[in-house]
Amino acid sequence: MSAPSRRPEIRRRRTRAEKITKLRKRLAAASTSGDKERFIAKLHRIAFVSPGNPLVKSE
Repeated sequence: MSAPSRRPEIRRRRTRAEKITKLRKRLAAASTSGDKERFIAKLHRIAFVSPGNPLVKSE
């Protein structure tokens, strides 16, 4: 039996990294508190399924 391909895992990681970068840029450019809260919530959801360093600094 052959080993599973790592290609899907690598693709998931790259896509997640791109999404995190995009959300961080949007968070930095957000002007209203509602927008900021929405982007922070999205980053927290991604962080929940992606272990490692926190994606948003605690305030």
